[in-house]
Amino acid sequence: MAFSALPLPNWDCGYDISDYCDVAPEYGTLDDFKTFLNEAHKRYIRVVLDLVLNHTSDEHAWFIESKSSRDNPKADWYVWVDTPPNNWQSCFDGEAWTYAPERNQYYYHYFMKQQPDLNWHNPEVKKAMWDAARFWLDMGVDGFRLDAIGTIFEDPQLTPHTVPMNLAELRRFSELAKTPKEIKLKDKYWFEMFKHQYGKPGVHDLMKELRAILDEYEGDRMLVGEDDDIAYMGNGKDELHLIFNFPLMRTERITPAHIRKNQKERLGALENLPAEKGWPCNTLGNHDCSRIHTRYGDKIHDAELARLNAALVLTLKGTAFLYNGEEIGMTDHMLSDISHVKDTMGSWYYHTIVTEMGVHPEEAMLRTAEMTRDKNRTPMQWSNNPNAGFSPSGVNTWLPVNPNYKDGINVHDQEKNPSSLLQYYKHLLRVRKNSSALKYGEYLPLLNTSKEYFSFLRQSDNQTILVVLNYSEKVLELDFSRTKEIKDSKLRILFTSAERRGGSFAPNFKVGAFEVFIAEVERE
Repeated sequence: MAFSALPLPNWDCGYDISDYCDVAPEYGTLDDFKTFLNEAHKRYIRVVLDLVLNHTSDEHAWFIESKSSRDNPKADWYVWVDTPPNNWQSCFDGEAWTYAPERNQYYYHYFMKQQPDLNWHNPEVKKAMWDAARFWLDMGVDGFRLDAIGTIFEDPQLTPHTVPMNLAELRRFSELAKTPKEIKLKDKYWFEMFKHQYGKPGVHDLMKELRAILDEYEGDRMLVGEDDDIAYMGNGKDELHLIFNFPLMRTERITPAHIRKNQKERLGALENLPAEKGWPCNTLGNHDCSRIHTRYGDKIHDAELARLNAALVLTLKGTAFLYNGEEIGMTDHMLSDISHVKDTMGSWYYHTIVTEMGVHPEEAMLRTAEMTRDKNRTPMQWSNNPNAGFSPSGVNTWLPVNPNYKDGINVHDQEKNPSSLLQYYKHLLRVRKNSSALKYGEYLPLLNTSKEYFSFLRQSDNQTILVVLNYSEKVLELDFSRTKEIKDSKLRILFTSAERRGGSFAPNFKVGAFEVFIAEVERE
């Protein structure tokens, strides 16, 4: 959630902050937020806020002062140069250096030109940002999701990249890449283009300082970084509490082999932190990527795969992050009119390839709809009323509502349907909440060679849980009777996506096509 005392510029959907210590008017007032926070805490709900460290809005008072003159007290709060020193690109809209006539200099921005990068080498910037963090911690917020932490520092030598094209050309090349050679070159070019602008030394020291600030406060305050580099957890106790397991979601299809490889590598790295084992953090979706129902479906078994993948995230070891709307099966909504595109990265790309590359508007719109984040940010579908109940009838919502809300993909209809995806999520969450093994237990993979199903144990001091996820459309006969942890035991079903009778049964059994099977291991 982004905050602003001024009307939020919203060039990047809230990630261009114009005041770090107030609430954007469309969300209410600061007193409204305090009421919300207190009421959430009464209901045992923790509130974690987005903290954007890399940049501010160009409408922030700090930047307005900084660009006003070269001798302003905040003149060095951003990254300024007399002339562009290299060919660096903004990852959103082309050139990374933008001219400010007020001081006859250029400022650097990793993201949009409306999002100038802060100069974290300036101790005054650091103090102002840590004061903003304390402002919210003093109020009682439970922690922060740290946006784009890898972009805070750049190569001090300002080394140019060596990619023989600009950002728009690289995006176009990526869209057209078909052969293995082209795809490999595309991946290389993306790395080479931004390697001097990302992941540079200095961030770890900042994370240690921020962690020390949180440790001053009572209660369980938490930091989660929008990154996948476990190094940001430091020694396990002195930097971030959580780092996203993005490698789990970087695949075209979730398969047992992919999951096993990911868990082996991820958990192995977390267990080897110097001071204390790191805690995992799993997700398959967020506001920057295609919705999981669309992304991991096969257009035949989409519903079954969505349920399997929900169970995967909620049974693996670690904290589970769910993206709003996935619990009712919301899908990507492909826009067809450029006037509806709000993601400025998308609209910039559309106009660039039409005007500079001669791409036909129809194809440009198709490509824009595919790449823009708008497709997975459409309004939450609350009911089968106009605008899906998100806004009153006749109101033009921020983005067009996906019309499939009329087909039962909405909260109201699914709350009344015991077999709906929403009820499935609620049931899974109750099982997780009531199971010490699923919440805190260790992870032990089982039968590691199957390409059709993924099975593992979660083990706490007082409970052992068996999880079987059948990613195939076959009925499988499984036998865990020789597994040391299950041998001479019975299985008591806690959750299944198939129709089964309750009670205990032996550890050799059949699982149905695409079945989710979760059972407690009971010693005889």
